Amino acid sequence: MLQDIPTPTLREARACVLETERLTLRRPTLADVKAIAGLANDRRIAENTRRLPHPYLQDHAVEFVRAMANEPRETVFLIENNHTPIGMVGVDWRQPEAPELGYWLGFEHWGQGFGTEAARAVIDFAFEEFDIEHLISGARVANPSSRNILEKCGFQWSGVELHRFEALGSSTPVDCFRLTRGVWSSLKSWGNSTRRER
Repeated sequence: MLQDIPTPTLREARACVLETERLTLRRPTLADVKAIAGLANDRRIAENTRRLPHPYLQDHAVEFVRAMANEPRETVFLIENNHTPIGMVGVDWRQPEAPELGYWLGFEHWGQGFGTEAARAVIDFAFEEFDIEHLISGARVANPSSRNILEKCGFQWSGVELHRFEALGSSTPVDCFRLTRGVWSSLKSWGNSTRRER
């Protein structure tokens, strides 16, 4: 009987593209490898992103894109502005009870509001598509710009923890943040992104 079929708590998302006022967010492909590696191979980015190695080679980008192609939940997106890749944003499901928002932008795209715009689109997508009660995220204590993005998206500070950063080869203090479904619902006035099914 239908009622005997277990309902998954996380439903698989169909391939889609998120669109905001200035950005298009889509699944990265092997055609994007050169652009991803070119953007990510910057120590300023790697030192503020826990899992990016430095130097970041095209082989790293190939491995990343292939891993994302095998991920059933499509929640990692290449950020494009005017059809040009400028960074990545997504939700990491390594700890299913604590899905984590992450993002990075190429250095030349910092300070233009792209991070906030992309993060809001993915936050909306995550809460609309998945049965989750909260998202977590973090920013190095030495990275006030990333902290500002999280605060503009409604994340609330929850403490400081030490996290290991691959590019640093050591641990460093990270401000931890949490966004609940209730807070997100009350902030939905920030505007809606749209999405197209592929």
